[in-house]
Amino acid sequence: MSDYISNDLRRRVVERAEYLCEYCLVHEQDTYYGCHVDHIISIKHGGPTTFENLTYACAFCNREKGSDIGSILWETQEYLRFFNPRIDRWADHFQLDGIVIRPKSGIGEVTARILGFNETDRIWNDRVWQIYPDIQLCLR
Repeated sequence: MSDYISNDLRRRVVERAEYLCEYCLVHEQDTYYGCHVDHIISIKHGGPTTFENLTYACAFCNREKGSDIGSILWETQEYLRFFNPRIDRWADHFQLDGIVIRPKSGIGEVTARILGFNETDRIWNDRVWQIYPDIQLCLR
């Protein structure tokens, strides 16, 4: 199975995502490290390189997810899959509360925890610019 993603396929994935990370919803222009086209189910787990199995992910989400496909929900000891932008609706699993992404489901909980949605560096680098665009002027 090939992991090669053609330029045309890459462009279609990015346009479908409207230049937003499909996990944390940061716009590619609002993240210092940019976004990447990546497999939802990694090749390591048998995921194909197809339009349906590709997502647009910011560098933070992409790095933290790696080839993982889920995690343990510690409250119940249950293994749950991660949020899948092809089959799940973001608003069913997450809620934006200011600059914090709050999980609304078990899938949301394991995804937010493993991908580190609310880590201090993520909030500062990704979301604070959206809320306070003039802060960049103060940092110069």
